[in-house]
Amino acid sequence: MDFTIRRATAPDADALAQLAATTFPLACPPDSPAEDIAAFIAANLGPAQFTAYLADPTRVVFVAQAGPANGAGRLLAYTMLVDVPPSDADVAAVLPEPDTLELSKFYALPETHGLGIGGALMDASISWAAENGDRPLWLGVNSENQRAQKFYTKHGFSIAGSRSFQLGNRVEHDHVMVRPRGTKNTG
Repeated sequence: MDFTIRRATAPDADALAQLAATTFPLACPPDSPAEDIAAFIAANLGPAQFTAYLADPTRVVFVAQAGPANGAGRLLAYTMLVDVPPSDADVAAVLPEPDTLELSKFYALPETHGLGIGGALMDASISWAAENGDRPLWLGVNSENQRAQKFYTKHGFSIAGSRSFQLGNRVEHDHVMVRPRGTKNTG
């Protein structure tokens, strides 16, 4: 599949919201209530939220787009890096240093899994982090999402601790995974 990795811009907000609405549920445990997932998407992953994320100087969003960069291809995957200290004490306690970037979002359409798109998008995110202070990265991934954990491990992340994630009335359990600066991919 022909694709391009690029930094997202304000006109991408609607397409990012559509992509997020499709991909976020895939990262949730199968028994997560659909109404809780929908409420989370409405509150955090809609067009207005992506417009704000894209305007926020502490956030960087990368997208994988079908076709060439100058085309109008469909968005296939996205990442969001956040450059603010974690507000969660459980996360802060396991980070190797306080100046660590969060890989807040990493989602791809299921039909793109295994095609190299996720790897290219991860490489772009890691490269951006290296070029902007060469800081460690951290992320939260549901403890039941083995596929994602394997992917992140392949890209130099390892489990450093855990955190709770509120999804509606339910508390989910995430692993906190960290990628130290200068880590090489293993895949």
